[in-house]
Amino acid sequence: MQTAIQLTLTSLQIGAVYILFSLGLTLIFGVMRIVNFAHGHLFAVSALVVAAIVAWLSTAGFPVLAAYLVGALAGVVASLALGFAMYMGGFRFFQRDLVGSFILSIGLVLLLDGILMKIFGGAVRPVPDIIPGTLSVFGAAITGQRLALCVAAVAVTGVLYWALTRTKLGKALRAVSIDHEAAMLQGIPYNRMALSGFMIAAGLAALAGALIAPVTIVSPVIGADYLIKGFIAVIVGGLGSVPGAILGGLFVAAIETVGGFYFDPSSASIAIFILVIAVLLVRPKGLLGHG
Repeated sequence: MQTAIQLTLTSLQIGAVYILFSLGLTLIFGVMRIVNFAHGHLFAVSALVVAAIVAWLSTAGFPVLAAYLVGALAGVVASLALGFAMYMGGFRFFQRDLVGSFILSIGLVLLLDGILMKIFGGAVRPVPDIIPGTLSVFGAAITGQRLALCVAAVAVTGVLYWALTRTKLGKALRAVSIDHEAAMLQGIPYNRMALSGFMIAAGLAALAGALIAPVTIVSPVIGADYLIKGFIAVIVGGLGSVPGAILGGLFVAAIETVGGFYFDPSSASIAIFILVIAVLLVRPKGLLGHG
């Protein structure tokens, strides 16, 4: 029983980041019908900025928590600025163009890989624990830092879901994702919705990067692994489906955790890809896909 609780808690910790990352991918696809392979770099930029600023301010004598909050704010702003530049300089010309956006995003991946490596170097950048200590939940252990990550991820996901279902902007984004031509006939400005959706996705990636920085080793290539897992999550859940991204993120995290515990990480990775194949054979649009 204790092992099951521990595995569940670990799955939730990992799934929290996958969900935030996947929500951005599925939002971009739902609104713009493009796949952004450079999404992982928005995540990486935020984490790298957090690591750099925390190290700098801590050396200068600032408390770790204050340094982290400043770093998180700076990381989110930096990722949003990069996301805006990516949209205005490229993706706005390839809306609803899978082939063109694919080529563009691959080019951006190569460009940003070089830029991040030049600015931050290839060395890993550890971030100290912001919330020290370990809590016991029904006999299973969870660090305060990882618990805070889960709470923050749940809060952000809840706010996003509420915004998409209750606010005027959210309803407009949903209308565009269902039928952009019909939405435009109703007076919804498609280009503005595309920019809004892209920036919200960039913000989600930035928040995920800032949250994961204290519980992992940060490097310029940190976004690559999360990009793969994020795509797997949205494929399993259904491209363009917000509930699907949440479900897919939890599925991937659960398989990774349980498989890694009872077997080994490589077996867990194989199981994840088998899951994708099985889902696509039974439900080509994903478990909750509608497009």
